[in-house]
Amino acid sequence: MKLSKYIFFLTFIIISLSCSKNSDNLPITKVEPETTGKQKNIILMIGDGMGLAQISAARTVNGGHLHMLSGKTVGVQSTHAADKYVTDSGASATAMACGQKTNYYSVGVDVDGNPLENIIEIIQKKHMQTGLVTTSSITHATPAAFYAHQVDRFQYEAIALELVDAKVDFFAGGGRQRFNQRTDGINLLDSLTADGYKVCQELSEVDLNKKNAVFIADGHPVRLSEGRGDFLPNATSKALEFLGTSEEGFFLMIEGAQIDWACEENNQAYLLDEMLDFDRAVGVALNFAKNNGNTVVVVTGDHETGGYALLDGDVYGQTVDGQFLTFMHTGTLVPVFSFGIGEEMFNGMYENSAFFTKFLDFYNLTK
Repeated sequence: MKLSKYIFFLTFIIISLSCSKNSDNLPITKVEPETTGKQKNIILMIGDGMGLAQISAARTVNGGHLHMLSGKTVGVQSTHAADKYVTDSGASATAMACGQKTNYYSVGVDVDGNPLENIIEIIQKKHMQTGLVTTSSITHATPAAFYAHQVDRFQYEAIALELVDAKVDFFAGGGRQRFNQRTDGINLLDSLTADGYKVCQELSEVDLNKKNAVFIADGHPVRLSEGRGDFLPNATSKALEFLGTSEEGFFLMIEGAQIDWACEENNQAYLLDEMLDFDRAVGVALNFAKNNGNTVVVVTGDHETGGYALLDGDVYGQTVDGQFLTFMHTGTLVPVFSFGIGEEMFNGMYENSAFFTKFLDFYNLTK
């Protein structure tokens, strides 16, 4: 074999191997990339309870690498509720979804209890598709703020009714019991099926030709260490496979819910498991955005939980010594990382209610 042919052959092999590398073993989203450069798709990723200390700890134990830290556009958001300096998830997610600060424990309503139009309701009028993925019940506060309108976030059965009416195209999480074990005797799983949904217990059952409702648990899904597996990154991939074919564009909210619960338990091992699981889902979203020139990925928390602080650690040993100040949420500022087309819209310092306006501006919409 001539030297030039040998070099060509060797170069081809090296390039092929490098292109196929997937060091995190992330699920691959099977969607033909569209690279028109039009701002069409938003992937909002919320690490519930995730602040800078949680991110710093996860980065240390993961050898200095996190997908969410791989970009260059960084913002900061203030999370306080309308009536409390320290927010809950309902009020914070409502601000993001609806553009107004509201009261503690409220979802999708203003301070007087009046319904607020959310980003999902607005873009559905433009025939855009919508999705929600969470490691909590799908009726829990953060996802609920994107479709429900309740003064009390704990009205789970009423929130489930609103999800049926909201016609979100793809949703996945726990909470099946709010739909088929209700005090009013109504089986909302039957209602979903009658409305054209494929109701699934596993992601493998998803039908890409129908709307999908995926319930992986009767209540909340178990924590990662108890056997939840790769649900969050896999659900992110499946949601993007489904929504990525939308001609008009989509909005997808993905929540790493149990970061918050780990911090409320002051359980560092639980926290680090859930942080790295969430970051793997971020990696899936970033892979999609890199192959699709029409997508922005926004990664943030809804508030910080636990007053978590790093007192010591070992960069080389990949260990941290973190301690918690409280079992509650705190009022500290929260970082925002954005990637993809239009990412610069999410830099700077702003209130959490500004997300809503930024989403509308991204889609070139007015309320």
